[in-house]
Amino acid sequence: MLIETGIPTPEDIQSVTPSEERFRKGPVAIAECFQKIPCNPCTKACVKQAIRVEPDINETPKIDYDVCNGCGACIARCPGLAIFVVDKTYGENEALVKLPFEFLPIPEAGQKACGLDRSGKELGWFRVEKVIPGGKKNMTYTICLAVPKELAMEVRNIRVGGYQNG
Repeated sequence: MLIETGIPTPEDIQSVTPSEERFRKGPVAIAECFQKIPCNPCTKACVKQAIRVEPDINETPKIDYDVCNGCGACIARCPGLAIFVVDKTYGENEALVKLPFEFLPIPEAGQKACGLDRSGKELGWFRVEKVIPGGKKNMTYTICLAVPKELAMEVRNIRVGGYQNG
């Protein structure tokens, strides 16, 4: 149970997962935010207005997958580090997963980072494609990892430090 372990159940994950049809259209944001708290920076970050928190600010965010283009502007704005972008069209066998990251050292593009699942279990070493800083006032980076497609909905963090050169 999420409240006891901090790890969402498969049912929680399924409730926020876009359809395979939507994944075939390109990158899409996924909000793995399951607790009702007063928060809405993701709605302000989305220029497409694909993210809504309604009927009040205490609701969890809902993403209109038909409107979302997977730009990732919402990732660094989420204080709970609960928004990810998954692009299953990235390659024939790889997906691109964009993750929020707030630790030092920051990996560099071309290095490999150890991908972790939601419980911290190591899933393997994956190529860092790009590192996007959050801006002058936001120290949340977006780490873009190329992962096997079958792990696109599993990789949700990286191990701090210990990066490997390409």
